[in-house]
Parts: sequence; structure tokens; C-alpha cells
Amino acid sequence: MTEVRFYHLQRRTMEQALPKILEKVLERNWRAVVLAGSPERVDMLNQHLWTYDPGSFLPHGAARDGFADKQPVWLTDADENPNGATVLVTVDGCVSDRMDGFELVCDLFDGNDDEAVLAARQRWKACKAAGHSLTYWQQTDRGGWEKRA
Repeated sequence: MTEVRFYHLQRRTMEQALPKILEKVLERNWRAVVLAGSPERVDMLNQHLWTYDPGSFLPHGAARDGFADKQPVWLTDADENPNGATVLVTVDGCVSDRMDGFELVCDLFDGNDDEAVLAARQRWKACKAAGHSLTYWQQTDRGGWEKRA
């Protein structure tokens, strides 16, 4: 059974939240795959993760960079796990058919977009029906996370 965490973004954007979640993944010596909605989105995230904080370093790569098996964080728009990750992070409403191959799935969705919220509810229902362990996390006023369900 996979643990699926739904992260309801309300005060920070996905671009602000994603690096912090990935930092936590790497602090635990885990590997991650980030599943994005398009090749263009992967390129944008790839660039963003190099520049989001001048004082930090978040090692990652994508198909253009190669060496997938050596990357602690792999950015992709394909439903794959070429770096042997235990964590899957989905953005842009992406859905994976390989969730059972991960220990943890983090589903980040924009709480300020009604369509994104409705789609996240549908993903929640599908994950529950599939027997996954679900938790719901909401941003606090300070931008941290509070477990709500």
C-alpha cells in the first residue's frame, strides 16, 4: 500500500512549495520522480530548481541532462521511474499508473483553482478506492503544512 499525501496549495505556488518538499526528500536520503504535465513544464521546472534559491543546491535532472539512474530527483512528463525513486511528486494534475511502485506519492494541487480542486477530489476518490493510505495537508498562514485528514 502506498502512502498518498495531497498538498493543498493556498498561500504559496507550486514553484515555491516543490523545492521545499524535494529538500525534505533528499534530507531523508530518498530519491524522487517529479511527474509534470508537459515537456515544456519539465524544462521550466528544471531551470527553476537550479535558481529558486541562490544559497542552496538541489541536485536533479531530466531527459535532456541524461544519466537518469544517477539523479536523486528526476523530472519527467512520462510515467516512469528511471532513477529507482521511492517518492513520486505529481504536479499539474498528473496521474500515475505506477503509484504502487512508490512508497510515497505527493500530489500538489492549486487550491486557488476550482478546477484543480475538483480534479484533486477525483484523484482522492480513485486513490481511496485503490486502497492507498491517504492524508490531506493544508498550508498554514506561515507557509508550512498542517495535516488535516
